Amino acid sequence: MPAPDPADAPRTRRRDKLEPDPAVRRTILAAASTTLRENGVQGFGIAAVLERAGLSTRAFYRHFGSKDELVAAVFLESARVERRRLHRRMAGAADEIEAVAAWIDARLDLAFDENTKSDLRRLSLEAQSQTLASPGLVQPAYAEMLKPLSEALERGLRRGVFHHIHPAVDAEFIHGVVWAAVDRQWQTGDSDRAAVRDRAVSFCLRGLGVTSDAATQ
Repeated sequence: MPAPDPADAPRTRRRDKLEPDPAVRRTILAAASTTLRENGVQGFGIAAVLERAGLSTRAFYRHFGSKDELVAAVFLESARVERRRLHRRMAGAADEIEAVAAWIDARLDLAFDENTKSDLRRLSLEAQSQTLASPGLVQPAYAEMLKPLSEALERGLRRGVFHHIHPAVDAEFIHGVVWAAVDRQWQTGDSDRAAVRDRAVSFCLRGLGVTSDAATQ
């Protein structure tokens, strides 16, 4: 019996598979981010992303396993950019109280700063809409964004600045307070930033066990 012709042998997935390309992954993420901002999660599709990126389905599956994985990656990448921005805003804080206030102030940019809100508003709204429907899509992104705040709370707890707190949990509470202020401004547009900032900072610091005198100092 003649030996089988290698050309006739079925091609395996292992033989066809190429290694992921970081540049291609960034291209897909950029196209996905724009598509997500324009269409939302409900109108988000792989075909639209690939058309915008000028790539094939095969290129997509070299880098992402599903649409949900891509959406989660977009949220996570956006959160990493935001984390770096928050770190920069908090870097000049003299102590943990100022660091918490700086985090709050920076997050209020979403509602009050023209440059920031135009970039982050739609993605933030989409992420918020998924917190109950598909929490797995957004939880890693929120953890990334809350990391600078959690670290400041942890340092303050060790140094006795904050009392009887749980840094990870209280970071989520502070985020909830700030998000409520941001959402209200988006809805009404009639808030004064300084007043909102002072009220949010005062409310959150009291929850952390900071006295009025310490907060003022």
